Amino acid sequence: MTTKRTSRRRLAAVSALAVGTLLTATACGGNDDDNGGGGDAAGFNAGVNKVANASDKKGGTLRYVGVQDADSWDTTRMYYGFAIDFSRYYSRTLVSYTAAPGQKSIDLKPDLAKSKGKLSDGGKTYTYELKDGLKWEDGKPITSQDIKYGIERQWAQNVLSGGPVYAKDVLDPDGKYKGPYEGGDFKGIETPDEKTIVFHLPKPNGDFEQMLAMPTNAPVRKDMDKKSKYGLKPFSSGPYKFQSYTPNKNLTLVRNKNWSAKTDNLRKALPDKVKLTLLTNADERDKRLINGDADLDLNQRGMDSQGRTTAIKEHKANVDNPQTGFISYVAFPQSVKPFDNIHCRKAAIYGTDHKSVQTARGGPMAGGDLATNMLPPTVPGWDKNDDQYGIAKGSADVAKAKEELKKCGKPNGFKTTLAVRNTDKSDEKSAEAIQASLKKVGINVEIDPFDGAQGSSIVGNPDVVKKKGYGMVLYGWGPDFPSGQGYGVPLWNSKYILDNGNNNYALIDDKKIDSQFADAIADEDPKSAAKKYAEINKEVMKGAYYLPLTYMKVVQWRASHLTNVYSADAFNGWYDMVNIGVKK
Repeated sequence: MTTKRTSRRRLAAVSALAVGTLLTATACGGNDDDNGGGGDAAGFNAGVNKVANASDKKGGTLRYVGVQDADSWDTTRMYYGFAIDFSRYYSRTLVSYTAAPGQKSIDLKPDLAKSKGKLSDGGKTYTYELKDGLKWEDGKPITSQDIKYGIERQWAQNVLSGGPVYAKDVLDPDGKYKGPYEGGDFKGIETPDEKTIVFHLPKPNGDFEQMLAMPTNAPVRKDMDKKSKYGLKPFSSGPYKFQSYTPNKNLTLVRNKNWSAKTDNLRKALPDKVKLTLLTNADERDKRLINGDADLDLNQRGMDSQGRTTAIKEHKANVDNPQTGFISYVAFPQSVKPFDNIHCRKAAIYGTDHKSVQTARGGPMAGGDLATNMLPPTVPGWDKNDDQYGIAKGSADVAKAKEELKKCGKPNGFKTTLAVRNTDKSDEKSAEAIQASLKKVGINVEIDPFDGAQGSSIVGNPDVVKKKGYGMVLYGWGPDFPSGQGYGVPLWNSKYILDNGNNNYALIDDKKIDSQFADAIADEDPKSAAKKYAEINKEVMKGAYYLPLTYMKVVQWRASHLTNVYSADAFNGWYDMVNIGVKK
């Protein structure tokens, strides 16, 4: 592998916008006094599109192990996928996702609200009435003002940066409000009484309720807000509350006795206690899972190669292999020649041996199916028949690659640099496979590893990309919420080309695509909008802005003694954490 940089600092953190994968569990009985043992494993993929060990039995302790703490446990600031999933233990939102496996999970249901939003004013006004009996962990009622305040915190980016700001951008696109710490009351959200909240959008957005389901929009009580320190002990509106937390070491949740199951049919809340232990070594994590010393992998990255091999060979009945919502891909920044030419981009797509990349990522089971387009299968609008470059056949099309090289004025090929995170082994191996296959068509790729923790200021900075000559950027992506908007806007919309923290690496600035997005976003019919996002995806692939690699899968461990385990598309194919139980 030809490289420019040799740094190999490992980072286990996973962003929900960038990479990530799964949640895991153990194969045998636990050693914790609260956990009973074993039983027979439910079988391979028993938690995929169905429920493994369905049960409503309460009790026991659910034990997580991880190699990376949350970016923040403050619901306003969190963006890691595992943190968002885990936050449902202690936070609720007006609406949330269905407690069901697979695609059924993406249907929104009322959570704190009595019903989904009542629309008026041409789809610009959403009105909600809160359920009766909602209480904070200290027994005080949860009010509409608490929900409004929690959402207003998104505007305090100088104090609470880091989390998604979809609701903020939709409600206040011009950024006039300064946040609750500086600007007082936000007029775009009304609370006429303690049980009613009304949102006024400047223009319709069919995914607004999807945004409200994100923990960013959970209630925060003003008198309990510790600002930047709130993430050390968030105040609970959910079935569990923080008992103790030592950053990067451990976290314990216990039952919130003031939570009422009568007000919440989306969370089973089965264990009596939830414990988290944080390590620094992924192999040690996998050993603990396999040996029964822990129940679930908090970070949902999937098992590393050694643990994965053992799990598949010796404990396959304890393994799930669900489709995640993430895709691995290469973007072609148009600011770097010769990828300003569509035919040079097409040459790289045709010249890549997709099967070798899949193998490098761990094969169909650990790496995922070949990605034929840029929309993941878990996002409505995905079309498995959209394969404009014949990627499904797996092999490189050398003849077409050379034909495209002639069309772009590079009949003898060219040199370019591929940027890849040194914090992801699968990405590095993928880069080597791409390098080897493109060399056969005359495209000489130099691989430049960069620190994945610094991605937003390296590949996310268009000036840096151009200066370093990154003609190819290998990355991963998953939806913030399950729709074409939640997935594709940051990647494909020209409005999201940023000076820093950019994710539109290809620098797509296409009026047709922007117009298609505007139309799809305003569509209040999810099925109709999905068809429109499918068309956007086709247009993106037509422009050859991306080289899709795999629809990511990871081997996920499921303990014999865990109950009510299922992967949910609403959480990118990860387990619905808050509904998992343990046999006492």
